[in-house]
Amino acid sequence: MSFYFTLNTGSSSIKFALYKAAAEPELFISGIIERLGPQARLKMQTSTEQIVEDLGHVDHAGAVVSIFTRVEPHLKGKSVVGIGHRIVHGGNAFYKPTELTSEVLQELEQLIPLAPLHQPYSLATIRAAKQVFPGVLQIGCFDTAFHAGHTFPNDAFAIPRHFYEEGVRRYGFHGLSFDYICSEVRRKYPDVARGRLVIAHLGNGASMCAVEDGRSINASTSFSAVDGLPMGTRCGRLDPGVMLYLMQEKELSPEEIESIIYRRSGLLGLSEESSDMRVLEHSEELFAKQAINYYSYQIRREVGAMAASLEGIDALIFSAGVGENSARVRSNVCEPLEFLGITIDQEKNKANAPEIGTGRVRVLIIPTNEEQVIARAVATACSKSQ
Repeated sequence: MSFYFTLNTGSSSIKFALYKAAAEPELFISGIIERLGPQARLKMQTSTEQIVEDLGHVDHAGAVVSIFTRVEPHLKGKSVVGIGHRIVHGGNAFYKPTELTSEVLQELEQLIPLAPLHQPYSLATIRAAKQVFPGVLQIGCFDTAFHAGHTFPNDAFAIPRHFYEEGVRRYGFHGLSFDYICSEVRRKYPDVARGRLVIAHLGNGASMCAVEDGRSINASTSFSAVDGLPMGTRCGRLDPGVMLYLMQEKELSPEEIESIIYRRSGLLGLSEESSDMRVLEHSEELFAKQAINYYSYQIRREVGAMAASLEGIDALIFSAGVGENSARVRSNVCEPLEFLGITIDQEKNKANAPEIGTGRVRVLIIPTNEEQVIARAVATACSKSQ
């Protein structure tokens, strides 16, 4: 037996999973190192135990070493034959899982300005993994790849054309999550799998996707992962004039504006309390309630936009942390959409049931699993390299 590793890197965490190697990889160990920095903590689930360990000060490179140190005894002498990494931005060049050679890493470095919260940390993790696992095949799986092939109206901005040719376009994100959701729809709900799906990935990062016959037609995120829906700390859709005003009238630097729109906005900025929906739902503060209502309204608005791009809707799917667990947000989104054929059973909604719709449009809750998509890509790459 051999194994595949998957590493899903964020700015302050690394999710990891170890899979038994197979055409459909089987999860063996999963975990996360969170709060990277001075108070890093490891959580790991094996078949027999759950491990929680405070690691002290650990950066992304150190986290990879810590992960391997804890996982190695469970390998029992078997080898890791492939490693897959989630990479947020693939730009124009990367539309499918790609071996992470030194040349590829150099190209990915150029995309850091497009995903400053993710790309530098992913690259740090990849380089650390190459040191810990020398000679092992390493594959990059790109969140933007699922959205390749959008038509021009869903791919361009109405700015001078040469910028489009230079790569300033609507890429879309959370593609690994949308890919997994589509595979689950094919498996569990084959009657709607080829239909018109609107998928809402609602986590700390949030975006929506219009899918027809398993293909992405439109996405709420665009050039960067800050556009579209409001998120935990990201602002979402914003009039560019606001940024000009902040620069010209408030004399803020690009770095200060970046901090505002990526780290100090969204639910956190509106509520002045937390980026965590669970905290806001338990809060009695007016700002928290307003933040939830704003968030829900923007999702509802995007459902309409996605349905328009599909010329109809057959299923609305909620996924990721908020989408899977917040009955309040789902209710806020769905109740005013009866005119689209979207109605829900509130008891099923409160229970986070897999299917909560009662109308013409199916309303589903499907937990996402980006790591499984990455593991499948590693399996395919390893089979081709043999």
